[in-house]
Amino acid sequence: MAGEASLRVWDWTLRLFHWSIVILVVAMWWTAEQGHMDWHKWLGLVFVGVLVYRLVWGVIGPQTARFSGLLPRPRKLFDYAKSLFERPYKQGVGHNPLGALSVLALLSTLALQVGSGLFAVDVNGLYSGWLGRFVSFDVGRAFSDFHETVFNVLLALIALHVIAIALYHFVFRANLVGPMLTGYQRGAARPETHTPVEASPIRVLIAVACAGLSAGLIYAFGG
Repeated sequence: MAGEASLRVWDWTLRLFHWSIVILVVAMWWTAEQGHMDWHKWLGLVFVGVLVYRLVWGVIGPQTARFSGLLPRPRKLFDYAKSLFERPYKQGVGHNPLGALSVLALLSTLALQVGSGLFAVDVNGLYSGWLGRFVSFDVGRAFSDFHETVFNVLLALIALHVIAIALYHFVFRANLVGPMLTGYQRGAARPETHTPVEASPIRVLIAVACAGLSAGLIYAFGG
């Protein structure tokens, strides 16, 4: 480890994804509660594109965005949990092992939520997801029930996420929100393997193209 410094840990597209998810989850909940199902449906299509971008970015993006670094080995997870009892708390670069598991859980749940919504059919059969016409009414209703159940799981995970952020702030004196706004993390020791965090324009275009193609295909087949 080298000396402590202010490191760029999150690229601008990853930060944009994070806050877009926050806005989209609130907007999707509000449109469903208010019965604005047309808006809900279109926002769902946007959500598909945003999630596909993140999935592609998790493969071709910079080091801190890649999924290859999100699944910690049991030993690493155990060592990190043990380090939480040491003072002062030493903040690493990017996601810590527990945070990585949280990200995987949230992304998986979001994918289930959006995916089930594509095939969901309401109780009167008047509204359905973009791909609802490809399933029977009973199957569409099953997707709808699953859609609601997954949303409750998502709410629980979001609550745990917020509690964890508050815990790290007040107990460990680690600011997790600031870096997701600015991209820079202060007080972290630079690992020898840390590489510059940059959003390559070509790779951004590839991820955006995949996102647009996915949303476009769903629109074309379900429109």
